[in-house]
Amino acid sequence: MTGFDQQINRIDTNCEKWNKYKDQDIIPAWVADMDFQSPPSLIQALTERVEHGIFGYTGMDDATIEATIAFVKRQHNWDIKKEWIVWTHGVVVSMNLVCRMLAADEEVITTTPIYPHFVKAPHNAKKTLTQVPLKNIDNRWTIDFDTFESSITPSCKLMLLCNPYNPGGTVFTREELERLSAICIAHDLIICSDEIHADLVINPAAKHIPIASLNSDIQKRSITLMAPSKTFNIAGLQSSFVIIPDKELRVRFQKELRGLGGDINVLAITATRVAYQDGDTWLADLKSYLLENFKMIQAFVEHNKNLKMLHHDATFLAWIDCSQLNTPHPYELFLKYGVGLSDGSGFGDKNFVRLNFGTDKKTLTQILSRMQHALNSLK
Repeated sequence: MTGFDQQINRIDTNCEKWNKYKDQDIIPAWVADMDFQSPPSLIQALTERVEHGIFGYTGMDDATIEATIAFVKRQHNWDIKKEWIVWTHGVVVSMNLVCRMLAADEEVITTTPIYPHFVKAPHNAKKTLTQVPLKNIDNRWTIDFDTFESSITPSCKLMLLCNPYNPGGTVFTREELERLSAICIAHDLIICSDEIHADLVINPAAKHIPIASLNSDIQKRSITLMAPSKTFNIAGLQSSFVIIPDKELRVRFQKELRGLGGDINVLAITATRVAYQDGDTWLADLKSYLLENFKMIQAFVEHNKNLKMLHHDATFLAWIDCSQLNTPHPYELFLKYGVGLSDGSGFGDKNFVRLNFGTDKKTLTQILSRMQHALNSLK
């Protein structure tokens, strides 16, 4: 596991995460991009492919599809079929296409706070969006099902679900997913489930369940978004896939995609195949390392009684409640002391910050030390 402790200089690599504060004494801990090298087997496969030297038009191959199907089965106990899969260049792209599947007068519903593109995608498609706040139940972020159901309008036809949840780290239980499914079936909603963080469940007691795997009724109205990008830190290669079991829904999605994108590129195909074939051991080590990092953040929050963080199951993104601080904008406070977190305003609540702990322990220690200095300045 020592490989995750390695500090790698990402400056001058056109890295969005680190370039944001390139000429400032600010440690970036914002966008969901880890500072770890991808699995060695993946890097080796890319090296060999590059050395081939020809990068012409390349179609999706059976080996990559089979590796993807097998990985989803191993990790999530879900049997998916080849014909259900549509490859795209990113989960955000896919979410936007799903919103554009709706008729002009149809609406969307989601929960908040939420990853900003859950709000942007309906807006881009010129759809009315209803936002229902999550609820703290037993120190855990979850859906207020009664409020959610009462908020569904007759024109609402699509629910955007985030599971595991970003931000907040909740992995919804089978009971929660079954209740949500029953509501969506009763109101004839399509469920578009962003499950990009599904492979990054760090709480050993939690288990990710793809909502489409619950039963045949919900499977018929589900569009599931997955990708190797967060899991194996290859977001820059732009590889993702959409799982749509229902043929009619799949045709509608493909119609929106037509002319706007083809298969993922040759290097993305190579990385995806090798990650899904050989990445399980590396992934298990990664999750152990991330759990250790998260425990560092838990200890930091517990030490500072004016901070709060609810139970966290998954992702490398800590959602920290700063509402008890004597400051109008916590993000700006921490930025002043040299830490570039994600501003909670973008997710729907300026009283929170999101901390990316997908980095080596030395860097995380520096981040928490600077945040402590910021908090001490308020005393």
